[in-house]
Amino acid sequence: MITVVGSLKGGSGKSTVTFNLAVWLSMGDVDIQVVDLDPQATLRDVAEVRDEEEYQPTIPVKGKKHLDKAKLKKAEEVLIDIGAADLEMMKQAISIADRILIPVPPSQADIWSTQRFIQFVHSLKLDPVPEVLGFINRGDTHHAITETDEAAAALVALPGIKFIKPRLSQRTTFRRSFSEGLAVFELNANSKGAKEFSALCAELYPAVLR
Repeated sequence: MITVVGSLKGGSGKSTVTFNLAVWLSMGDVDIQVVDLDPQATLRDVAEVRDEEEYQPTIPVKGKKHLDKAKLKKAEEVLIDIGAADLEMMKQAISIADRILIPVPPSQADIWSTQRFIQFVHSLKLDPVPEVLGFINRGDTHHAITETDEAAAALVALPGIKFIKPRLSQRTTFRRSFSEGLAVFELNANSKGAKEFSALCAELYPAVLR
């Protein structure tokens, strides 16, 4: 399955999510291919840090030259990190995707951006249209703050997207692990962030757990 992780707005946490998913799948003995199409190349940077520290499993990250559906389909799972800076590459990635995963931070601007992204996907008039999934990323951890729940409710109401209930919170452990070339569950398997991410993985890849 080819999963594109993307959005039209920067700062949504696409690369962090893609990297953690790649490590999780690799640890589950899944044959994966990872492609970084974001000009910022954050995903390739963290993969290099991981290589330098000699962490296992390694996560080879390929560039736009490897955006070939026939070759990518040979892997069990494919993850493609896209950025909005190169719309042509974004279109190419979406055109070969089985599904699109959108991390949505809890703000009105991100809800609007997600709505525009859904419209962009449908404007490509693909047949079949890839499944579009969305979840709350970098949610508030304080129960008195209602913005995260409000954003989730808005996401549920958006047409053309399937809302995924597991959410990731704004936690230091995500930033710290990423900067060290580690997945959040490698840095601390018992952390709240690790448990949140495991719930997301179980929703996205239930077959890996069987």
